[in-house]
Amino acid sequence: MKARILGTAAGGGLPQWNCGCRGCQTARESGGARTQDCLAVSGDGSAWYLVNASADLQRQMAAAPELAPAPYTRDSPVRGVLLTSAELDHTIGLLSLREARSVRVFATASVQSTLPFLTALSAYTRIDWCTVTPGQPVGLDGGLIVHAFAAGTKRPRYAQHARGTDWTVAYRFTDERTGSALVYAPGLAQWSRAFSTGIAGAKVVILDGTFATAGEHGNTQAMGHLSIEESLPHVRGHAGPVYVYTHLNNTNPLAFEDPAATARLAAAGARIATDGESIEV
Repeated sequence: MKARILGTAAGGGLPQWNCGCRGCQTARESGGARTQDCLAVSGDGSAWYLVNASADLQRQMAAAPELAPAPYTRDSPVRGVLLTSAELDHTIGLLSLREARSVRVFATASVQSTLPFLTALSAYTRIDWCTVTPGQPVGLDGGLIVHAFAAGTKRPRYAQHARGTDWTVAYRFTDERTGSALVYAPGLAQWSRAFSTGIAGAKVVILDGTFATAGEHGNTQAMGHLSIEESLPHVRGHAGPVYVYTHLNNTNPLAFEDPAATARLAAAGARIATDGESIEV
């Protein structure tokens, strides 16, 4: 199984366009910019799936040679998009795929019923929905099986009064040939027993790293994100996988190189993701 981490920042990216905070200013001055959360994964290196579709999707795909169409064709290797939530920073990039003949989108029923721009998108391309139900496996092209499992209940701000469940999920991708597994969980409200079960035996877990500390930006768990300081004890207690933190907010000092912090994470079997990095599982 192959994966490329296309983007590693939380909503708004790093730097955010209208923000002069210490993190955003550091990113401007140091060239340490990050694009918004997105992953590409493939079982055979030919059929690729996006996990989330960020507002930065067009330039993220342009920087990933494996996602380019064959010369002189319009035959993209991207077979579909799996959404972990209905948040705008995870979904608005679907509009960038409007030139496709059709777009296959995997999402929970709650997410499907809530996205506000589907009428506009469907005027340009056909949306083929695949409803994701936690606990039920879905086969993907290229020899992958994906299982979704619940990761949070926070609704997007624009859907505070919407009904439904499974607002945020994590995905476990398993290679049918080798049995190796990768978990992607950029939004994690709490480290539950179900989450421990979902990552058991995985070789790589790409984990919510939005905030470094619980008090960094108000009540981080209420915002649907377990901070790194809160998840790190669980990481230590569930040794085995390589843990990679993604979805870093502009307030998170770990978005920038820090040898001492890097050493602390490494001691627990974890590290911070970088935009564009490739992973083989």
